[in-house]
Order: sequence, then C-alpha cells, then structure tokens
Amino acid sequence: MYKKNTRNKNLLLFLFSILIAMTGTVQAENSQDFGDYVVHFNALNTTHLPASVTREYNIKRSKNRGMINIAVLRKTLGTTGTPLVADISASATNLTGQKRTVKLREVREGTAIYYIGDFPITHEETLRFTVKVKPEGETETQEVKFKQQFFTE
Repeated sequence: MYKKNTRNKNLLLFLFSILIAMTGTVQAENSQDFGDYVVHFNALNTTHLPASVTREYNIKRSKNRGMINIAVLRKTLGTTGTPLVADISASATNLTGQKRTVKLREVREGTAIYYIGDFPITHEETLRFTVKVKPEGETETQEVKFKQQFFTE
C-alpha cells in the first residue's frame, strides 16, 4: 500500500511538473487536433523534474538532457478525453540540420497512457521535433511538428 501511494504521488508530481513546464514555454498551444483525437506534446529540460520522479521513471536528470512527453486522447463528450495506445515515433533536428531519433517508451499509470523519451541538449539549442502518431485502430499516421529552445545554464 505504501509503495502504491508513493508511486501515485510521484506520478502526480511528474504530471504537475509537465504542466508547469508547459505553461512556461513560449509555445502557446501544446496540442494538435486530428478529428476524433488530440495529440498533446511537450519538451523540457530534465532538471525541471523532481529527482524522485526521474529516478522512478529512469530518466537521466541533467542540465544537458531534454525530455519529450506525448499523450494521445480520443475525444469523449463531457470528459478531457480517453487515453489511447498509439504507434509513435519522434525525431529532433537542430538548426544546423543534425537529426537525432528520440527513443520513446510507453508509460501506463492507472488509466493514463503517455510516451516519454530523453535526448542530449546544449545551451540555447533549438530543436525542431517531428512526431509521427498512429493511434491504435487508425489506418493513417498523423504528423505533429513543433520546436523548443533549451537553456542549460
């Protein structure tokens, strides 16, 4: 029971940290609508996450590491949406054209489903992300593009 409560508390801290980071970003909208579903996305420096959360989710907490968080929700009337399993891939390209693949892993907590991945960053680096999303049961892959600048100092 204690371990479960601690895990749930860490999850809430994690999600709260993501929400705080999202409100502080320059990007006004961190979601994209695709008809019956919405893709939510965020990228941040891992130092913005509490150490207990990074340990629990095996994320390297460092000023030189960024993290991407993606969730796919089916629109459900009267709710914030129903989490969906999806086939998701992500890559990031810096302004000099260097591309890196971001390895994502699925995380499930209760009814929540999201995908996280971490990657190296440098001070004042701007990355352009391309995220390909194919929700379970869909035939088409949709693409989300966004950019994020990281500060490590």
